[in-house]
Amino acid sequence: MKKLFSVNHQSFQIDISLLIVRIAIAAMMLTHGLPKFAQFFNEGPVQFIGVFGMSASFSLALTVFAEVLCSVLILMGLGTRLATIPLIITMLVAVLYIHGSDPFVKQEMGLHYLLVYVLLFLTGSGKYSMDYFYHKKALALSLNKK
Repeated sequence: MKKLFSVNHQSFQIDISLLIVRIAIAAMMLTHGLPKFAQFFNEGPVQFIGVFGMSASFSLALTVFAEVLCSVLILMGLGTRLATIPLIITMLVAVLYIHGSDPFVKQEMGLHYLLVYVLLFLTGSGKYSMDYFYHKKALALSLNKK
């Protein structure tokens, strides 16, 4: 029972939690991004909202970049902090611009995604990621040069 209320988390628990969060959020966002990506191959005009004076096609391209490419990077844990930035921007646009005048229930999903991306931006990807592997390898190489 004491473990349930303990606030002293070990590194292993945090790294596993970050792995689960990365996999889950990337998979969920891909369900939004892949249908948008498919719009590039549909015949006819692009069905998307142009934001901030951008064309619908360019807005769609930026959204697909964030929701597909950045989600794959987060899934692998490669450049995680950097990959969260376009997703944070995309979610802010979705919540504040696209759904800004909608009721909270329409904004809620975007806010959930936004919170997870901010968490990953602040914490990084954890031990079970490509970032960790490359950091460890770079550290070993720099120590060998000395």
